[in-house]
Amino acid sequence: MVTISKMHQSIVADWCILHLNEQKFCGSYGMKDQLALIMALPSESKGLFEQAGIKVHYSGIGKVNAAFKAFEVIQQTGCKVLLNLGTAGSSHFNAHELVEVVQFVQRDMDVSPLGFEVGVTPMDQDYPAEIEFERYFEQLTQGVCGTGDSFETGLSKVSCNLVDMEGYALAKVCKKLGVRLISVKYITDGAGDTAHLEWEENLLLGAQKLLELYESI
Repeated sequence: MVTISKMHQSIVADWCILHLNEQKFCGSYGMKDQLALIMALPSESKGLFEQAGIKVHYSGIGKVNAAFKAFEVIQQTGCKVLLNLGTAGSSHFNAHELVEVVQFVQRDMDVSPLGFEVGVTPMDQDYPAEIEFERYFEQLTQGVCGTGDSFETGLSKVSCNLVDMEGYALAKVCKKLGVRLISVKYITDGAGDTAHLEWEENLLLGAQKLLELYESI
């Protein structure tokens, strides 16, 4: 039997630690190197990302703007991952909570008079209803986002536990182009009658928490 000296054991242990650290660093660098960051409005970042030297692509409000910008960003950057950070309203989650969206639905797609369920796009052979993505942040709560071109202040027509105005469009473009979408929403308001006031009041804190999350990747 060959006896390994304490010095040899120490060298092997140090090499293993170094190797693991290199793997962790390379994995982190690889993720940021292949992603593009998209947000709806500069007010959601409060300039904090730019101050940190982080490139942000702003889509503007609504599904049409979001779809166009997502397509443009993916084509121009060649990114493999589109990271969407932003705000959302929810009567289910607590205010100031970060929620990773793993499923997107359309809360304003209603062709029910023709016999289609609310949230289903007629004649769409690829993704007519909900769109799902694998979670990335294990520490975050998961949610279902209902997207629509209206500032929601009441109950949604489709099953969801947070609402926004861009997510579903981003998800559909990413699915069609084979790009992974990671979407995290900061809950600014309760999607009620005072949602517009709560949203404005909580934007700075939301930007700070989203930046901290980005830097953890």
